[in-house]
Amino acid sequence: MYSYHEALGIIRQKVAGGAPSPPAETLRLESTRGRVLAEDVAADRDYPPFHRSTRDGFAVRSPDLASIPAQLTLRGEVRAGEHFVGKLGPGECVAIMTGAPLPAGTDAVVMLEYARVEGTAVKIERAAAARENIVEKGSEAREGSVVLRRGRRLGAGEIGLLASVGRAQVRVFVPPHVAILPTGDEIVPVDRRPEWFQIRNSNALALAAQVAAAGGTPQILPIAPDNRDALRRLIEQSLKSDMLVLTGGVSKGRYDYVRQVLEELGAEFFVEGVAIRPGKPLVFGRVKGKWFFGLPGNPVSTYVTFELFARPALAVIGGGDFEEAQFLRARLAEPFRQKLGLTVFMPARVESRDGDPVVRLVGWQGSGDLVGVASANCFLVIHPAQTDLAAGDWVDVMPRSQ
Repeated sequence: MYSYHEALGIIRQKVAGGAPSPPAETLRLESTRGRVLAEDVAADRDYPPFHRSTRDGFAVRSPDLASIPAQLTLRGEVRAGEHFVGKLGPGECVAIMTGAPLPAGTDAVVMLEYARVEGTAVKIERAAAARENIVEKGSEAREGSVVLRRGRRLGAGEIGLLASVGRAQVRVFVPPHVAILPTGDEIVPVDRRPEWFQIRNSNALALAAQVAAAGGTPQILPIAPDNRDALRRLIEQSLKSDMLVLTGGVSKGRYDYVRQVLEELGAEFFVEGVAIRPGKPLVFGRVKGKWFFGLPGNPVSTYVTFELFARPALAVIGGGDFEEAQFLRARLAEPFRQKLGLTVFMPARVESRDGDPVVRLVGWQGSGDLVGVASANCFLVIHPAQTDLAAGDWVDVMPRSQ
């Protein structure tokens, strides 16, 4: 059985090692949120294209302020979207607004609160060094330099940057199709009233949401019964997609046929079991050229193992980088002890207390409790060596995806 980091390393090595590029298409910029960039994008000019003021105040020549207070002659005003015509000489200044270009001959901006205006005379009460309160031309990006590289997932910041460099449309990769195959005789469709010994197909819907949030296109297949022939037919059908995610049937129970059927189809298994809780029975491999993940059937296990292992692989299949789960830090609200030798993920909530993030477990009843997951905004992460933690200790948390 592999540790969390060992399993993640194997998946990274296998999936990222020479993965073929997916097909690409050109879309208008407003339709690209969440998509992966299929081309490098360069700046079409210097950014900023001029020396830009970062404050409301007065554009000055810094040598004129060698002795403070200094009195300068006001030559005019320049606002954002305008420019000052002419060049300033010694002892002259211009009123300037945030975002406006610096007039020729000036090299600094004195903030408004450090100056007093009396007619055309401006008394400066604080010195300013050269380049103070300005952003220099080309300091953000030079014309022709790459501002976004192929493989970058596009969010609001990236889309804003693309708009600023004039890209009304851009090449992006086509989202990978992910087949979602729920298994088990105990599973019934969401719109059916289950018997007292059955459960609704929550995993498939939750996985579809996770796949979509990760930039994939989900396809939910019919529920596979605990029958080898039916399971084989559905797995073969799923191999038309770019990746297969199965949920349930990956343990070693009498009616857990997933591994047997995959073996019959010639599957290679690279990970079989990970030292985490929940999610220990995870399976990862390749069958007929397609990557597959066999996730445990308990809903919290399914959720956690997708986020930890399947989501990073899906990012690579979609043309991006291996986007492994990000752990943040918070203080533990209450003492915690464990001697499992596993990496443990438990639904929790992070809230701010006295300026620090503080994490507290939510009330939950194990890996089948979706009520607990819905009330959480993160997962508390406890590593194998952390056997005895006190309240106030810094710990890892994994934000819950939406």
